[in-house]
Amino acid sequence: MTSPTEPATSPAGAPRRVDAIDWSAWTPVDRATLTFVRRQSAADPAREDVLLITKKRGLGAGKINAPGGRLEGDETPAGCAVREVEEEVGVTPLGVEERGRLRFQFVDGYSLDCHVFQAFDHRGEPRETDEAIPQWTPIDAIPFDRMWADDHLWLPALLAGRRVDGCFIFDGDTMLDHALTLED
Repeated sequence: MTSPTEPATSPAGAPRRVDAIDWSAWTPVDRATLTFVRRQSAADPAREDVLLITKKRGLGAGKINAPGGRLEGDETPAGCAVREVEEEVGVTPLGVEERGRLRFQFVDGYSLDCHVFQAFDHRGEPRETDEAIPQWTPIDAIPFDRMWADDHLWLPALLAGRRVDGCFIFDGDTMLDHALTLED
């Protein structure tokens, strides 16, 4: 993370610290969703799996994440969550519930406001698409080393039933600073 003595902005004026942004007035370039679909493990009924994807294109290509994407037109975040999972992996999440909000500001000017959802049921079997390679992953074996740098900070809490609210500053793939609130 940035140190308190590091400038709040880069020489070009891009924010490098969370406290350099008035988040109440911040307007993202894009609004998006992530949806974590869960199930009882087929291999071990005492364990639980989460549906993750390897992204094949777009922001985060090559990284592992949950299915998700940008809102279209007047679409609600919940509607987007279902549509994106269906498009990316052919599964319909059921009983989708919003569990948090993550705001990302990149030093290149791009910004993303992401609503995070969870579903404990689904219809269909995951399949590979042009966008993603799906994989059921044991919750205790999530490959954080192949994910975005912020995921290890909030995803375990979300999977443990907590709500998440975070703001993050990134320079490319490198997280520079963050502020995170976890609620029961």
